[in-house]
Amino acid sequence: MSVPATDQPVPGADRVLWTSTVAFTVCFAVWTIFSIIGLGVKDRLGLSETEFGLLVGAPILTGSVARVLLGIWADQLGGRRVFAGVMALAAVATFLTSFAHSYGQLLVAAFGVGLAGGAFSVGVTYVSKFYPPEKQGMALGIFGAGNVGSAVTKLLAPFVMIAMGWQAVAQIWAGALLVMAVLFLLLTREDPESIARRREGRRAAPMGSQLAELRNIQVWRFALYYFFVFGAFVALALWLPRYLMGVYGLDVETAGMLAAFFSVPASIFRIYGGKLSDRYGARSVLYVTLGVSLLCLFMLSYPPTTYIIQGVRGPISFHTEMGLVPFLVTIFVLGFFMSLGKAAVFKHIPAYYPSHVGAVGGLVGMIGGLGGFVLPLAFGALNDLTGIWTSCFVLLFALVGVSLAWMHFAIRHMERTAARQGMQAEMPELPEMQGLGEAGVTVPPRRAGPIADWRPEDPAFWEAGGRAVARRNLWISTYCLLLSFAIWMVWSVVVARLPGIGFAFTTDQLFWLAAVPGLSGATLRIFYAFLVPIFGGRLWTTLSTASLLIPAFGIGYAVQNPDTPYLIFLVLALLCGLGGGNFASSVANISFFFPKAEKGNALAINSGLGNLGVSAMQFLVPVAVTMSLFGALGGQAQTLADGGSIWLQNAGFLWVPPIIVGTLAAWFGMNDILSAKSSFADQAAIFGRSHTWIMCWLYTGTFGTFIGMSAGFPLLSKLVFPQVDALRYAFLGPLIGALSRAGSGWIADRVGGARVTFWVFVAQIGATAGMIWFLQSGSFPGFFAMVLLLFFVSGVGNSSTFQMVPGIMRSTIDRAMAEHGAEERRIQAERESAAVIGFTSAIAAFGAFYIPKAYGSSIELAGSATPALWGFLVFYLSCAALTWAAYSGPRGLLRGATGAKPSPLPA
Repeated sequence: MSVPATDQPVPGADRVLWTSTVAFTVCFAVWTIFSIIGLGVKDRLGLSETEFGLLVGAPILTGSVARVLLGIWADQLGGRRVFAGVMALAAVATFLTSFAHSYGQLLVAAFGVGLAGGAFSVGVTYVSKFYPPEKQGMALGIFGAGNVGSAVTKLLAPFVMIAMGWQAVAQIWAGALLVMAVLFLLLTREDPESIARRREGRRAAPMGSQLAELRNIQVWRFALYYFFVFGAFVALALWLPRYLMGVYGLDVETAGMLAAFFSVPASIFRIYGGKLSDRYGARSVLYVTLGVSLLCLFMLSYPPTTYIIQGVRGPISFHTEMGLVPFLVTIFVLGFFMSLGKAAVFKHIPAYYPSHVGAVGGLVGMIGGLGGFVLPLAFGALNDLTGIWTSCFVLLFALVGVSLAWMHFAIRHMERTAARQGMQAEMPELPEMQGLGEAGVTVPPRRAGPIADWRPEDPAFWEAGGRAVARRNLWISTYCLLLSFAIWMVWSVVVARLPGIGFAFTTDQLFWLAAVPGLSGATLRIFYAFLVPIFGGRLWTTLSTASLLIPAFGIGYAVQNPDTPYLIFLVLALLCGLGGGNFASSVANISFFFPKAEKGNALAINSGLGNLGVSAMQFLVPVAVTMSLFGALGGQAQTLADGGSIWLQNAGFLWVPPIIVGTLAAWFGMNDILSAKSSFADQAAIFGRSHTWIMCWLYTGTFGTFIGMSAGFPLLSKLVFPQVDALRYAFLGPLIGALSRAGSGWIADRVGGARVTFWVFVAQIGATAGMIWFLQSGSFPGFFAMVLLLFFVSGVGNSSTFQMVPGIMRSTIDRAMAEHGAEERRIQAERESAAVIGFTSAIAAFGAFYIPKAYGSSIELAGSATPALWGFLVFYLSCAALTWAAYSGPRGLLRGATGAKPSPLPA
């Protein structure tokens, strides 16, 4: 074996690790030297963009191609001597570079300098043999952080080149590399495998045996991931100085220093990536890496653009482009996640291929390194062909998209295969590697992700650990749902501020902006309600939370320019519906985790505290827009009519950091329940059940009221009581509604959801009548008190209606599937309950559209909101009657029912 037999590193391993890391840092500094000295000869020799890209990429090509052979030699001859030999040869080639005078001579010299890059596969092979598998991720992360050598070159080489010429850079870097080779030999020792092999007289595995493992397609898939996380890193490290000089007009010193702003996080944080890979698994880290990279590259790909829209009153133009500071921040984020991905890729190579680390690691490293050669050439060629600087990021965006899709579909295929064979619990951390690797290598099961055995109704299972897992998923889901509601309803505050900063929208247009998120959110809920059983709650929560970044960024940019067309605002309002759609998937997911006796309370907590996002938004946004939270990153302030300043963009930008936190928490902290997986066809049975449509009507009466009043009240109060600054109090209604929902679930569990729901509608009728009375008498305090009462009782009703659904579906399924076993009926009832809860939430969410729109239409047509309120009162009367007739009355399905633990189902 090439790894220690114990779970502890070999004595002296840490000194070997840190010495090797410093040596690799020097090698990497030499390997990327042409990114700086190439700039010194480009103008003098009159090189085209393509010729410059070839010169910069030549060392990368040599170092990449050599990695397979050098990795095998490190396995056969010992990494210590091969590492030192590579450094010595690369030092000689780098020194001779200073005597080149033509482009051809420089190109030949650049190929020789590339040997320094081959040290990576040697170091991976050498270092991994000193550590046990469970600590190799961290160790190789530390070694890989030697990538920071690229930043060393960018920081120091420009000053040396300006002071002493580019030739001096080559000579000094060559001297440093030769000194490092000597120090490396003095401070390190032979790896334990080489020592054991010599002591026992064994021969190293022949090259043919080493190369045999490269036939596995999975090895090449790992190589594709590394082509991006490492190859694109090297390419950008080489290309960024040129990009910054061309796009932002910077000088070479400044461009080099700012390029290091990308190189440092993309190197140093590789250590943290190794730690995360050891703890959570490489699969999780790679998913997050590729997902965030896709978002960053989408933003970087957008070129400076001027739009001209032919409006009613003539052309409307506006301009968008990414400034230097936002560019650097986005590049920093991209580099950070690429560093995590580098460590994740190499985490599993020594674990799966302990006897072939040199060959497999060499191939993966070679393909990654080739990315550093091919991509700069492609960047230069794209610039020559398109004349668009951001074309380089478009290429990387496509690369990441293909990598993410290939990885995901390969993993899903292996998961489905394992599910058919009943082997979910034995799934390796990387399912696409199942059955591969070397013979006799045991792959540990995943620590997080799918759960094959989930029995919440079994008291022993629940107390032994089921409750802890369910609660962890509940709190993460609730946090993400809170953010979703904040984004969904953010327009309710933003629209009231738009006229004050120069947006000339009509009253009807403003009401449309407040109402459209409700329309799109409700529509998306119809689809979201069925996606958790298809994709899994963990993956879907991660993706749906990350999607909130789109409207958050969009609002932040759009409100800064009064010339932004109304159409853009309408699109952003529609995109805010992504937050509204998340509710259906969130409650559907959480319903699977809890037993019936605790389901009402769990859904109340998830929904109620999630609803709290509306109140949190209405409280925080008015405060956040009064100050410059993000400095230069957030843009300039807008001037109000009274001469004051406001940063309305903070209404969107405020949510970006917590959304990123929520996305990571969902991926690293949540689980999928495999027994909950089902197709849309399996869930579609709910559409044929009359109770589905009755509950849609009732939940519209409770949740539709809560979300519709949340969206419409700020603007309504501003119009009907203009003398009152109602925005100061707008957050109180959603706060009371959210807290009453979160805190009243136990009531429905104890006395029965149907009874509570009936009296909720009676109270809503009274509150609406009170609103009509005080509106006609012109009393804002009385009107506001009735609004708060309406929020309170609607929150209680939101909880009680959800508590009714499991009981309704259990009764319905028991009758419809009487010939099936108890467990099969329970699983089907759970599936349909989740689908009904999600679907009813979708229909009810249209309240966020029809209530603000009803207010707007009522004011426009009748000059008062009273007709709309009378319509709502009649609707609540119908809800109360339907609840009594179908569920709580003498002939109701749930008459006398409570949320107590159900009796065991008959077999």
